[in-house]
Amino acid sequence: MAKTAFVTGGTGFLGGHIIRLLREDRWEVVALHRPSSDPAPLAAMGATPVAGVMHDADSVTAAMPEHPDAVFHVAGNTSMWKRMNREQTRDNVEGTRALVSAALARQASRFIHTSSISAWGIQKDPINEETPSNAANDWINYNRTKYLAEQEVRAGIKRGLDAVILNPCGIIGPGDRHNWAQMIMLIDQGKLPGVPPGSGNFCHVMEVAKAHLSALENGRTGANYILAGVEARFLELARTIGFLLGRKAPRRAIPKPVLLAAGRIYPLLALFSGKEPDLTPEKVALVTNRVAADGTRAVAELGFNAAVPLQQMLSECIDWMRQEGMLSDK
Repeated sequence: MAKTAFVTGGTGFLGGHIIRLLREDRWEVVALHRPSSDPAPLAAMGATPVAGVMHDADSVTAAMPEHPDAVFHVAGNTSMWKRMNREQTRDNVEGTRALVSAALARQASRFIHTSSISAWGIQKDPINEETPSNAANDWINYNRTKYLAEQEVRAGIKRGLDAVILNPCGIIGPGDRHNWAQMIMLIDQGKLPGVPPGSGNFCHVMEVAKAHLSALENGRTGANYILAGVEARFLELARTIGFLLGRKAPRRAIPKPVLLAAGRIYPLLALFSGKEPDLTPEKVALVTNRVAADGTRAVAELGFNAAVPLQQMLSECIDWMRQEGMLSDK
């Protein structure tokens, strides 16, 4: 008899890869989608789409099958604009609370929660899974809500939920339309205004998806696992993208004071467009105050492959974007 998984965020970058891996392993996949969204992409991946309101526990419980072998809560609101704070808190915190409640009610065998390195907040020193978070009262709502969402999972564990928490760093690879794909498109169009001075950890989306499935079998209940990947400066990231595209990329990083000023100006311009600005004080803070993370635990316990080269990740992402018509012909 096939195992059953319930997945949120299945139409997203990471969620789609998780669904495909599950289907390749012959799992039955039930995937939640908003009542207003198109279920066709989920069906095309072989999942059974079910409509539901993620922050409504009754709605999610009605959508979730009885006794699922696994619940993958991948959906999340990644906005970095304070005008979206209320909606983000609803999605990330109330949404996780509803998923935990539904998983307990439906007696799910295991709950895999996709969090973020941002759940630790901004840290000056390198961190690992045992480092205390300082995000509980963080002024960056994304950091705070990712931390609070983890607390909802921990509350569920106290009620009997068998849950594991994964904390990816920057994810790169095919299927990306919104994250680092934005930088790739700007470089392709010759419109990237500059590169922040910091650095980050980057991991391949397929390795992150595999780690989620490994967590089902090998993750310890209540444990966090940092998925760190390779470290690179943002300038190296941009130059590698430029090389792969055959385009010019910025030769030096933008000074932090310039970014801070732009982070205050762009939101003012967004008052007219209504769209989230390319730069906000939150985005500037995150790219100029990198959290250095130790991913040893995930490598040792989940078999996470943290060594995929940056150029390989970017090359696969760019090839996919070309196939999707997201880049100029060249």
